[in-house]
Amino acid sequence: MTKLVADPPILRFDPSGAAFVIDPARPVLAHGRDLAAGAHVTPHAHPRGQLLWAAEGLLRLGAEDGTWLVPPGFGIWIPGGTRHEMHVVSRPGSGARTRNLYVDPAHPVRPQGRGCEVLPVSALLREVILRMVAEADPARLARLGAVALDEIAAAQPAPLDLPGGHDPRLRRVTAHLGRHPADPRPLPQLAAQAGASPRTLERLFRAETGLSFRDWRSRVRLLAAIGRLERGESSTTIAHSLGYRSASAFVAAFRSHFGVPPQSYLRSRAETPPAGGRQG
Repeated sequence: MTKLVADPPILRFDPSGAAFVIDPARPVLAHGRDLAAGAHVTPHAHPRGQLLWAAEGLLRLGAEDGTWLVPPGFGIWIPGGTRHEMHVVSRPGSGARTRNLYVDPAHPVRPQGRGCEVLPVSALLREVILRMVAEADPARLARLGAVALDEIAAAQPAPLDLPGGHDPRLRRVTAHLGRHPADPRPLPQLAAQAGASPRTLERLFRAETGLSFRDWRSRVRLLAAIGRLERGESSTTIAHSLGYRSASAFVAAFRSHFGVPPQSYLRSRAETPPAGGRQG
């Protein structure tokens, strides 16, 4: 059976970092961290909101209400107080370079109640983050932080989330398909395994994830496909391993969801400039 993420080595999150500093006079704090492929930052929460930018590498973030894939060039907004964990799912030997902005709770920047959101990182925001990570002057940090807040507020979410749910029957199915996205069994068989009728399970998917069962299963496969593309697998290999009828069916589904075919996606990621800056 195929898993979305291999069992990783554990990296402990440092609870004394910038994420825990409460100081409205410093609205935005920045730091960078480089992580090995397979690294796992264990579940934690912090009062500051966080923009976690995947400057290099592929990240997978999990929280109670869903899972998000963060490719290079994107960031994920994590509201303050949200318990979450993070895996580096880049290909072996490549790792990830993360650059982070932490926003004081006195400065709300995204609409409340929206939860975690994957956001494209604009060229301006990218340069601001890199400068903030390397900057020490408080006045310059404040000016850069104001620009960062404007850019985060204006960003439109990308379709890289996999919404979860709370009903235990639904969670049994979503957890199983998250681990085994190629499972071809139809809704009635999965519903029986979860202890629900097909109609009830379909209703739970729509009510708790906002997606039909068919659309949710399509999305879990596409998110798994991005991880495999980043690790260098071909479209043909991915199509067969994830249960698509053919490579062309996989390419069509990928284009329909992301707006570009797999190879164009890879080229756009390869064009992301390398990250620098001080690590914290």
